[in-house]
Amino acid sequence: MTLFVSEFGDKSGPMLVFIHGGGVSGWMWDKQVECFQEQYYIVVPDLPSHGKSRAKEFTTIHDAAQDIVELILERDHGQHITIIGFSLGAQIALEVLSISGVRIDRAIIISGLVTPMKFTRSITKPLVRISMPLTKNRLFSKLQAKVLYVGEEYLELYYQDSSLISMNALLNVLDENMSYYIPKGFNQGKAKVLVLVGAKEKKPILKSSDVIVSSSEYCERQVIPNIGHGISLANPSLFNHIMDTWMNEEG
Repeated sequence: MTLFVSEFGDKSGPMLVFIHGGGVSGWMWDKQVECFQEQYYIVVPDLPSHGKSRAKEFTTIHDAAQDIVELILERDHGQHITIIGFSLGAQIALEVLSISGVRIDRAIIISGLVTPMKFTRSITKPLVRISMPLTKNRLFSKLQAKVLYVGEEYLELYYQDSSLISMNALLNVLDENMSYYIPKGFNQGKAKVLVLVGAKEKKPILKSSDVIVSSSEYCERQVIPNIGHGISLANPSLFNHIMDTWMNEEG
């Protein structure tokens, strides 16, 4: 089964592939679609077990990356290609950059975790089993949405996405997320990479941004003041400006 994909803009233009985070779906990129669709060909997949790809079970980050590679290859006709990933999507984007046979020119990695969290991972399964009923609670969903800077207009979409993900899929997502590290082959890539991280992120995310940047000579980092986990949702206009400026740099 292939991923559900939304497409916008001019198919002859440079391609932007947006990869969402865990527990949400392609709607998290709506403000970027609005901003860039006149200049670019925009591709927004829903990841396995998320949104309209819910029927396709999430297994591993590598498998999800292979799905992204497949949809890129199907649409690649020699244009400039940039991938943008947030959180789980950032890890998938890093994995895409490490897969041979696909051509990526630039990548924006937002809040990607690459320092495995062994202890947290060890207690995740029992915690998820206990807390899973909370995902059906609208008040809990609203509190979670606030942490991720999800605005009022998206609260219902966020609730639907977070409440409909299966326990098995959620466990797979969390296990993969907390055990992920820089893949072999990443330092062989030639894509230019911008690593974005909020200054108020948790320490493992901040540390991970250092690890990513030190893993390739083609990486650079920007730390966004006064922002936690979710720059593109917290301040879409700022994120769009950073993205537009960086993508139009020479080289």
